[in-house]
Amino acid sequence: MDRKGIEIGEEVAREAGVPDDLDANAAPPYTVPSTRRRRAVALALGVGAASVGAGVLLGLPPSMLVMAGAMALGAVWAWSAAWPIEVSVEEALAAANREAAFPVGHASAAVGFDGWRARPVWNVLVFSADDPPSQRGLVRVDAATGAVIGSYVEGNPEVVAGEG
Repeated sequence: MDRKGIEIGEEVAREAGVPDDLDANAAPPYTVPSTRRRRAVALALGVGAASVGAGVLLGLPPSMLVMAGAMALGAVWAWSAAWPIEVSVEEALAAANREAAFPVGHASAAVGFDGWRARPVWNVLVFSADDPPSQRGLVRVDAATGAVIGSYVEGNPEVVAGEG
């Protein structure tokens, strides 16, 4: 298996009794679901709007045009919110590592969504490489383009509080 990142050896996992659902050696690699599925929703809403519109022409009450309009607006929104996630988690972690003002030790990434068009963004938490980490930060990476949107770094208050 060719995996990148933190791994627990199979022997160590077996000796420690790590359950299969937590064992990276047993689980397949995780992939983020595509936001392009929103296009299927847009298509369904568009077909529904057209059907209701045709139904009004065939005798449904004219007030049903309000429903057709709402469905058409939903279709436009769903289509415009179908951003591609072009940046992998590995690429987002690498961008966050370059952006951090300190050598990165541990890091974790999760996809979030920004704005009314729900643009995908990788939110990457980074911790300094010293033990325990003296600094931590958040780096936000655009999942469609790979551009760093912003970053925030601070001293780790858990370490600072423990030193006093």
